[in-house]
Amino acid sequence: MRDVIMALIAGVIVGMLFKFLKLPIPAPPVFSAVVGVFGVYFGGVLLEWITKLVQH
Repeated sequence: MRDVIMALIAGVIVGMLFKFLKLPIPAPPVFSAVVGVFGVYFGGVLLEWITKLVQH
């Protein structure tokens, strides 16, 4: 959980820095894009879990 909080804090700081420098924010601007990134990560984790399950 600590990693998640640290990542959130780092993301907020980077977002504020980019906005202060008037640069485009380096993140998907649409919620569906964020969900897609999560889906890619979750798919990798799921495949890893299934692989471990089949090997045992």
